[in-house]
Amino acid sequence: MANVTSPSPIVLITGGSRGIGAATARLAAVRGYAVALTYLERAATAQALADEITSSGGTALALQADVSVEADVLRVFGEVDSRLGTLTALVNNAGVLERQMRLDEMDVRRWTRVLTTNVVGSFLCAREAVRRMSTKHGGIGGAIVNLSSMASVIGGANEYVDYAASKGAVDSMTIGLARETATERVRVNCVRPGPIRTEIHASGGEPGRIDRIKTAIPMQRGGEPEEVASTIMWLLSDEASYITGAIVDVSGGR
Repeated sequence: MANVTSPSPIVLITGGSRGIGAATARLAAVRGYAVALTYLERAATAQALADEITSSGGTALALQADVSVEADVLRVFGEVDSRLGTLTALVNNAGVLERQMRLDEMDVRRWTRVLTTNVVGSFLCAREAVRRMSTKHGGIGGAIVNLSSMASVIGGANEYVDYAASKGAVDSMTIGLARETATERVRVNCVRPGPIRTEIHASGGEPGRIDRIKTAIPMQRGGEPEEVASTIMWLLSDEASYITGAIVDVSGGR
């Protein structure tokens, strides 16, 4: 796609090629945002989504990046600056999940992968967004939504204690960053999904996990990516103009 300066609000969605990220990209485009989405490996899937948005009259870029690598994050934000314009919103969605096991079976390489992507990646992207949005840095304001998980509350025992801990860090970062930027016209909130029907469960080695645990969910079903996307977009919107530092559970009551 050729470079274009968009008159629309601009959102960057990390990990935007599938699942919650893709659902959010589609909804953002419908609501008038120019969309930049990052992907790690699935170039064809990400580009197909960008093409879908542009063919419907929207504006979209698919950008390869490993959010745990500072140089990649700097490059992506630079491309958004030059090809779309001033960033309005960030959705910190990119994250990884490893195979289910107890903590005493894990190795340090796994912890490094999970914590670097889920925590450091979120910090890097939030930092670059604030540097563009904050009035302290000459910006005009904006909104950030971080993606956490109900695992941060439940703990992920016997499955994903490391993933749960990484999302606990995202919860804390949301609160702290919201307070740092509250007078700088930047709102920072968090969505904490419960079990959602996405491909991430296959990464953990159990594609049918939601069907196994759904009876433990008060609503007796897993959620859909579009249900999480709607909450994200509400938090980005002016309808949530007096909300910052909030963590919204989208978990069927779990």
